[in-house]
Amino acid sequence: MISIVLIAIPFFFGLISFLVRNDFVRRGLIVAASGAHLMLTCFVWGKQRGTLSDEWFAFDNVSILFLTITSGLFFIASVYCVQYLSDENRRRKNENKIQKSFSAEAVFSGCFLLFLSTMTIVIASQHLAVLWVGIEATTLVSAPLLYFHRTKRSLEATWKYLLICSVGIAVALLGIFFLAVANNNQHELLIVKMVENVGGTNIPWLKAAFLLLFVGYGTKMGLAPFHTWLPDAHSEAPSVVSALLSGALLNCAFLGILRAYQICIAAGLQTYCQEIFIVFGLLSIVFAAVFILGQTDYKRMLAYSSVEHMGIITLGIGLGSSAVFGAIVNMLGHSLTKAGLFFIAGNIVSYFKTKKIADIQGLVAGKMRWAGLLWLVGFLLITGTPPSGIFLGTFIILKEALAQGHYWVTVILLSALAVVFIGMARIFISMTQGVSTEEGRMGDVGNGNSFWRTFAPASFFCVAIGIGVYFPDWLTRAVEVAAKALGGL
Repeated sequence: MISIVLIAIPFFFGLISFLVRNDFVRRGLIVAASGAHLMLTCFVWGKQRGTLSDEWFAFDNVSILFLTITSGLFFIASVYCVQYLSDENRRRKNENKIQKSFSAEAVFSGCFLLFLSTMTIVIASQHLAVLWVGIEATTLVSAPLLYFHRTKRSLEATWKYLLICSVGIAVALLGIFFLAVANNNQHELLIVKMVENVGGTNIPWLKAAFLLLFVGYGTKMGLAPFHTWLPDAHSEAPSVVSALLSGALLNCAFLGILRAYQICIAAGLQTYCQEIFIVFGLLSIVFAAVFILGQTDYKRMLAYSSVEHMGIITLGIGLGSSAVFGAIVNMLGHSLTKAGLFFIAGNIVSYFKTKKIADIQGLVAGKMRWAGLLWLVGFLLITGTPPSGIFLGTFIILKEALAQGHYWVTVILLSALAVVFIGMARIFISMTQGVSTEEGRMGDVGNGNSFWRTFAPASFFCVAIGIGVYFPDWLTRAVEVAAKALGGL
């Protein structure tokens, strides 16, 4: 029942937001709905959780972690949105775009909450077909968010996002058909039923189904070489939307792969799936490392960093054992850190009116010094500098790779991480050091230097550092149980 409520609250508040004409009320609805969602998520933690359920919507030991990340990220994003939308509204009015300002914000507010609702559907789904519908719905409701600025480049990025992700989702749908054939159409597509009745499963069809689901959902997850929509979408979307795409949506797409993986584990295909995870995980890390080196747009650079971390998480699942624990910890650290970095990127864009790396320097020496300091902290966290959740997760993955004798995996991973560190260090240091270039560039409104637009990323970084210093027992137990359900430990 609580899963239905978690889906319904942002859904109905989102529909209301389309109709409300008052800016203050509309922004209040965003905060109220996301706040209620977070409180209910805390209530789910207080209830006894189990394994997979025979209900269509329920939270098990795996999905509760995804729900917590998504709900927490959306709540802080909603707080950030209040000031962000106010700044954007003033900017549009100054440009004599009052009507467009209303319509753009109304669509943004409604789709923002519908985005939370559809992601909750994905996380709560215990039925593979419903999960597929949820992932497709996230694509449709998030597309208007990408087009918020209504420029030619944002329109191009939106169409690219819709086209490539829809093709991926179509491939995933074919995978679900293959699963039904593999199961001889004897049971409905409830995950728990398929896990319990794997004895009669047609293994060749199941292998093909997993590969199709991996490619389909891997496209939405941003794994290389299926990631081509991601840099454009993250670069052109409002930074708060980029934070949600990178910190929450990519995780939800990965959950679709993990659900299919749970069925394959029960059918004795864990090794087959792990080989796929390792190959594409390493491929994504290497792709990201190469492309980060040549970036001239700092938001695109963050997008390729997301491709890298999706690869690290995938690699951890593929290695199995304790590396699965590390992958989950890395996922938590990445969601917090990358969301914070995109928030800061949004502040920088609002102030300097440019995304070009070469046009910005001396952040810590000017009026944006707090953004500059947080920008540097975010760089250290996202590259796995201790103490941080990303360092902890990556260290566990590397340790497990060495323990299993995967020396070539270790060499490739360490080499790629070194390249990423060097490439990102060049960008972050050039933007923060030197003489400030802010004079003559800042706008009259929406300078991105307000308290709430600084508080949001700072809060995420504090949590990311906190879990690197002290990983609480209750969280350790939750991650361990989830890792066991995914073939780890």
